[in-house]
Amino acid sequence: ADTFVEMDGDVKETLIRCFSDSELKAVIDELYMDDTVDLIEEMPANMVRRILSQADADTRKQINELLKYPDDSAGSVMTTEFVALSPEMTAAQSIAQIRATGVDKETINTCYVIDAKYHLLGAVTIRALILANPEENCVTLMTANVISVTTQDDQESAVQTMLKYHFSSLPVVDAENRLVGIITADDAMDIME
Repeated sequence: ADTFVEMDGDVKETLIRCFSDSELKAVIDELYMDDTVDLIEEMPANMVRRILSQADADTRKQINELLKYPDDSAGSVMTTEFVALSPEMTAAQSIAQIRATGVDKETINTCYVIDAKYHLLGAVTIRALILANPEENCVTLMTANVISVTTQDDQESAVQTMLKYHFSSLPVVDAENRLVGIITADDAMDIME
């Protein structure tokens, strides 16, 4: 999947034509959500139908949500695969959560602290969690007042924000400050290209 994402559109199309359904499903299952959306946007309609037929219902729902954002918006390039922690979780519980779910996340370096309604409260690094007292809560470890962008913000201004503050990921929130995704450094490089 990592190699597939970096290939030319024509090469991807040729490979998809050659893949059996089970091979295509295996690749789709390993792609991060933002990469799956990018693939769908660059493939012809008949290929899109085949790709979507190999994705599970939850993946199709997430793809449709991401495709709703304007092409040049932060929402269109974000990934929905990030680590979310609750403020009352201890450092030990947070590390256990990262171990349990991190393999499917695009990055675990920065985790986001959210409330029950997904409002962004803060950010905490994996470094802070590892070095903290195991019983210390996320609310005391997190950086509050996190810089973020909205789903409708221009993707190039989001990249400028990442560059300005040297972020490896940037949270993307909706109009009600609910965390809906992140933009990662690899997404930022793609936008800059």
